[in-house]
Amino acid sequence: MTEEKHDYQRPPVRVALIGLGRAMFEDHYSVFKAHPGMFQVVAACDLIKERRDLIAKDFPSCKMFRSYSDLLDERDIDLVDIATGTSLHQKHALDSLAKGFWTLLESPMTLTYEDALVLRGAAVKAKNRLLVMNRRMFDSDYLLAKQTIADLRLGEIYQISINSEDFVRRDDWQAIKRLGGGAAYYAMPDMMLQALKLLPMPPIQMWSDLKRVASLGDAEDYVHVSLKTRGAVSADIEFNGGVLAPLRRPSFEIRGSRGVFSVMPGQSTGKMTVIDPAFEFPRRRSSVRTPPLGDLHEEFPVVEIPVSLNKGTLHGISAFWKSVYDTVRTAAPFPMPLEDAIEAVKFSHLMKKTSPFGK
Repeated sequence: MTEEKHDYQRPPVRVALIGLGRAMFEDHYSVFKAHPGMFQVVAACDLIKERRDLIAKDFPSCKMFRSYSDLLDERDIDLVDIATGTSLHQKHALDSLAKGFWTLLESPMTLTYEDALVLRGAAVKAKNRLLVMNRRMFDSDYLLAKQTIADLRLGEIYQISINSEDFVRRDDWQAIKRLGGGAAYYAMPDMMLQALKLLPMPPIQMWSDLKRVASLGDAEDYVHVSLKTRGAVSADIEFNGGVLAPLRRPSFEIRGSRGVFSVMPGQSTGKMTVIDPAFEFPRRRSSVRTPPLGDLHEEFPVVEIPVSLNKGTLHGISAFWKSVYDTVRTAAPFPMPLEDAIEAVKFSHLMKKTSPFGK
């Protein structure tokens, strides 16, 4: 998305920032700087003056605050962008919604399912002005998996695998349980949403395993989840913060009765390895007779078919923020309903409650 190619008919969204940490500067503020036709930063709040000074360099007229309640007393604001610690999300969002502002929350929206329902009630009172930043729902590899899962050349789908791997000796608050840290909260909500959207029906069973591998705190940096539906399709989701680069797997694998689709992290191209679509197995049936000696394997042709994300499909962080702009300025439906974000919190909260490590 290039700024010069857009002729915006409406004024930029006036944004107030609460919480000037890594998430804000990497996934929020960089877009605001790059697209002044869409966003204008008018207020910022953080306890650290040096962080506020970084904003002032780019937006000299931006009002600065140490207290978020003082910021919320301002009126020339369209959107309050909250990227504070997870344990503070609910309080900050409730106060913002009470003032009638459009409110954007980093994922997860809350730490518990019950708190998420409270936020939903506040959002309804505020004319549904709550948006949650499930950024991975705009990733190119996920969108390609969503596009390809309907390809008949894969046969009947029976398993979906979603993986995210890294090696980080994390030492920030996200590694501390009492501060709401842990991969079940900072990584799994988006991955669970991806699985729920790819599955043909809701899961009826969940198994999960939480561990600490490389993190320097006491919270988990490894989460493995298996979902089972009433049908034939299951999902396996794993986030691992302790995997060295040479060992990493595809971010998505979709397995069917005639082959498999795979794509590597962050890519918009992948491949299907399938039995040649023109090939049909000869008809035969299983027998109760003593089988003949020898190998039971058959000869059949296998082909690799490259697949790419459809041309013109918006993806990545810019696609997310374009959706935010369209929702606030043109009343376009936000592509990620609030109910989806609540569902993600429900599963993350369940992982924490049912795991001895998560408590």
